[in-house]
Parts: sequence; structure tokens; C-alpha cells
Amino acid sequence: MKFLDNYQEHIYAAFRIMTGFLFIWHGTQKFFDFPAKFPWGEVNPLLTVAGGIEMIGGLLIMIGFFTRPVAFVASGMMAVAYWMAHGTKDFFPLNNGGELAVIYCFAFLLIASRGAVKWGIDKG
Repeated sequence: MKFLDNYQEHIYAAFRIMTGFLFIWHGTQKFFDFPAKFPWGEVNPLLTVAGGIEMIGGLLIMIGFFTRPVAFVASGMMAVAYWMAHGTKDFFPLNNGGELAVIYCFAFLLIASRGAVKWGIDKG
């Protein structure tokens, strides 16, 4: 689609911002039961670290600050989350409930490879 060529950086920036924005709410769910109650019991030390990465990392990715290293850490965290919580249950993410973890892992890997690019504090 030739007409989209002029907007590649804008579309990527919107993708980065929305991915960070959506990631924030996983952290607020763990810490504040907002916007929904955390369904997996008490938050242990491992989930506290994960929630911090989700909340703070999501915000930093959204505003494009320290974008590459934060996205790399978030990608790694989602890979670990997948293998700890989902990957041992079944081979297929559709069956083991890990689709969101896989999507976040690779979305953050893409963001780590590109940086903020546009509409971010880093800009590259």
C-alpha cells in the first residue's frame, strides 16, 4: 500500500505508544486491582518486580524514554513469564493461554530494535 509509506514512522510510533499504554495496566492490576481485580491471589516478590516493569516500563516505552533498554527488559520479562506460566502446559500458545505474553515479547523486541523513532523523548 503505497500511500502508507509516508506514514510508517507515525504508525510505528502509535504502535509503541499503545503497546506501552496497554502494558501499564498489567502493573496497576497487580498493585491496585485496577482496572480489574488481580485474579491470581497475592502479589509475591516475583510479581512485584513484574508489576514494576509493567507499570514503569510501560510508561517509559509509551513516552519514549530509555525506550530500547526498557523494551529489551520488558521483552525478556515476557519471555520468562511465558515459560514460567504457560509454556510448560501445552506447546500451542492458544491452548496454554500464553498468546498475550508471546505478542508482548515480540512487540517489545521490535520496539527494542527500533527505539522511540518519533513522538518520544529519545527520538532514536
